Amino acid sequence: MSMRSLVFALLGAWLSVFASDVRAADAPQSVDVYGAWHCGNDYCTWSTVRDVAEFDQKNHWLIDRGNGSPSVNLVVLAFVHPLKLLDQTTDASTLNGVPRGMTQAVVDYFKSRGVRVMLSIGGITYTKAWNQALSQDAAKLGRNAALVAKTLGVGIEIDYEENRSPNLAGLEEFIRAYRLVHPYDDTGDATGENHAARLTIDLAAGDRWLIAITRKATADWLRDTSDDALRLDYANAMVPARQPSTRDAIANWQEHVDGKPQYAPPIPPLAPAKFTGSVYLVGSKVIPECNKFATSLQSSTSSFVRSVRGAEAGMTEGMLGYMFWAAECSGTRNVCTTPPNTCEGGVGKGATTFDVPIPMPALRQY
Repeated sequence: MSMRSLVFALLGAWLSVFASDVRAADAPQSVDVYGAWHCGNDYCTWSTVRDVAEFDQKNHWLIDRGNGSPSVNLVVLAFVHPLKLLDQTTDASTLNGVPRGMTQAVVDYFKSRGVRVMLSIGGITYTKAWNQALSQDAAKLGRNAALVAKTLGVGIEIDYEENRSPNLAGLEEFIRAYRLVHPYDDTGDATGENHAARLTIDLAAGDRWLIAITRKATADWLRDTSDDALRLDYANAMVPARQPSTRDAIANWQEHVDGKPQYAPPIPPLAPAKFTGSVYLVGSKVIPECNKFATSLQSSTSSFVRSVRGAEAGMTEGMLGYMFWAAECSGTRNVCTTPPNTCEGGVGKGATTFDVPIPMPALRQY
């Protein structure tokens, strides 16, 4: 081969590698978290034990999108009452601090199909209970949550929706106590080896509500430099008051990515790999997010979710994925996602379109 031919051959090989690297860099991230909050059949109280056959009849679409594969890779059972968890209450609706309907049988119903399960502590209805529990004994609340997580083999989600004056010192004490039992592990936990080590938090749809919690979580608990004793795995940007447009959903999520430098003190940028975006699954009637993927928000926002760039160097592109509010019966004004209103055509179709990994894979750390 002549020198000129050799030069052109080497140049061609370099250009090929360069083009491959560019394509890899521009390729959208996978949708790794694709989950649904689950309210049971009694509007998020889970107060009664469910018969597994009856539960399957109402919820089979979650574990079978029509081709034998689940529609989601995560189910979050909502909600646990914080004060009852602290006191390990046993009453008509609660057993040792946990709603009676959140049984091992329900957990295993999903986990046996490769679907991760978490329990959500709080919700807007239990904000006062969060305040009471944190002020009484935040560390004990954390230990009790860790015990439940270990017993059932589930993760825990913090849904503390105190907007005005959240007890951030108490919440940090809760996290520290939980992490003493289930340490953060960017290898074992990321790959899902210990489901109880998964500890997450809910933030507002954007940065203009739950400001103090968002600032604290973003600055101290969700960064690559966070103390492992206080580190959370990721956050969920919750749904707004009503289903947003595509533009408004993206604008809300962009607020987390950008932070709020104009606030005093500022909210720092949140790494896209540290949060999911949420949309409503149903409303007063069945909506595309449930039954028509082609015109759904998860379809129209997917390009943004999978490729949004972080505001700081070192942040990988793309959010973690989506969460849907909420499966089965989430409220008296909403339809239930039970036959004939099941959601294979929306969420399930999205799982196929996005090739959602089941079980959930190792998560990007930043």
